[in-house]
Amino acid sequence: MGAKPIEGVLALHSEMKRWMQYIHSHPEVSTKEHETARYIAKELAQMGYEVHEKIGKDGIYGVVGRLKNGDGEKSIGFRADMDALRIQEDNNLSYKSRYDGISHLCGHDGHSAMALGAAKYLAETRRFNGTVHFIFQPSEENMQGGPAMIGGGLFEKFNIDRVYAMHNIPGLPKGVLHFHDGETMSAVDNWEIELFGKGSHGSMPELSIDPVVAGASLVMALQTIVSRNISPWDNSVVTIGAFLAGNEGNVIANGAILRLSMRNMQAETRKKVLDRIRKITAAQAESYGCTYEIREGQPGAVLVNSAEETKFAADVAKHYFGDENVVYPCKPLMSSEDFAFMLQQKPGNYIMIGNGDTFMVHHPKYVFDLDILPIGASLWVALAQEYLK
Repeated sequence: MGAKPIEGVLALHSEMKRWMQYIHSHPEVSTKEHETARYIAKELAQMGYEVHEKIGKDGIYGVVGRLKNGDGEKSIGFRADMDALRIQEDNNLSYKSRYDGISHLCGHDGHSAMALGAAKYLAETRRFNGTVHFIFQPSEENMQGGPAMIGGGLFEKFNIDRVYAMHNIPGLPKGVLHFHDGETMSAVDNWEIELFGKGSHGSMPELSIDPVVAGASLVMALQTIVSRNISPWDNSVVTIGAFLAGNEGNVIANGAILRLSMRNMQAETRKKVLDRIRKITAAQAESYGCTYEIREGQPGAVLVNSAEETKFAADVAKHYFGDENVVYPCKPLMSSEDFAFMLQQKPGNYIMIGNGDTFMVHHPKYVFDLDILPIGASLWVALAQEYLK
């Protein structure tokens, strides 16, 4: 099963499972993680951490646990996400979500439990000289939590030299740790385009301005961006995941809504893709006689791991867990993470830990493998102990 956990951390496995199963059965979606934050804050306080709640802004708040030991001046931060998804899980788990249509199908419950396990071990053993920070972040799924905590003064209130985060990845070997420096995950931009037409009876299309036809043409036109405007050497994806219009077959709707997700690995490519979407939308709408509105969401950011901090983490992982349980460098991913915004402020690394041969995250049948909890926690402990010597 991949890496072997630190013995003392493995002893906390049952407690980590308890934390994870509680969070799993009480999921809260982005911006609503209030009870989850309170639960985590209470656990940190019982461990002896200096607990800071409501770190963030605009109603999006996280929790930071801080622990200083010795006279060392160096500091390190470990970030874990807390939010769940609006998806109905399909399993028979004893700790299944208590709330219909909401579930932890990305493993953020596991990430939080890993961080709590590492926090407890470090508080009990004190085998470090400096300061550790455990950052429990809300709203990763909508890409707002990282910017909110930064905007709320995260790195002004806490002197953190470097920051790390981890995510489980189904399909990668169970318990194996993966590292990549440089551009590692894409920037994601989630937009909504609304087309305004003129409704009519289905038998009298000449009296209408049909937003469905305009929208269908727009969907196809947007698909030419990657194939015809972007170099095949660059990484870009344009997905129209939702097309909402009308309710009846014999009624021409007044409007249509397209929901888009764009992912780009290079900043210049991202700029070009978004500009092409704006221009194509304007041209398509005009050609069909529609008006339109583009609602641009949280601007995306490419996740860039710093070279020195990545190599340090990979070397520590090899020392503690063996070369056979570390992949460095691994392949980058086109998925996205708002940890990218923290890495714009501080050097660090986003680590991937294999969840084994399971359904992919966000799938109704996805299940976080409980066996990897002490492995992830052990890596946080190892990084803290080695950096804060």
